Amino acid sequence: MLLVATAGTRGGKPSKGGIMFKKYAYAWITVAFFLFSLVGHWMFGWFAFVGEQQSHGQAPDINAYLMEMSRDTFENWQSEFLQLLWQVVGLAYFLYIGSPSSKENDDRTEAKLDALIRLNAGEKGEAIIAEIDEHFMRTGGHAGPYEHELEMRRGPHRTGGAT
Repeated sequence: MLLVATAGTRGGKPSKGGIMFKKYAYAWITVAFFLFSLVGHWMFGWFAFVGEQQSHGQAPDINAYLMEMSRDTFENWQSEFLQLLWQVVGLAYFLYIGSPSSKENDDRTEAKLDALIRLNAGEKGEAIIAEIDEHFMRTGGHAGPYEHELEMRRGPHRTGGAT
């Protein structure tokens, strides 16, 4: 993980590529695992295919190998990958777009909290709400992963200067 923390820095600031790697690290790691397993599947499949062809006294035929491995790969994807993809990505997508069956009632709670901040903070209320929204990457209409950089800069103080 040291690579994730130090990759793509320029003059102490992360470069655009470093930010893209850090922001989507889970996706990049998943792609790497996927490619590694796919290459391993096809490589060991070739060794098994060659062994099987030799046991029958035949020379390995690349076209027969490609047809057999393609069939096996798509069979695995159909039974495992697509099922898992729909369960994880599909359900996450419906949660993200706010499906009534999966969306929690966070909007009402958030509106109440914003109103309380405005009441108690007076003129500073909007600035405090904007700072919280930026901190939790809520400015684009949806929450992002938690960023704790703000706490590191400010120290033990809470948002809006309250202690």
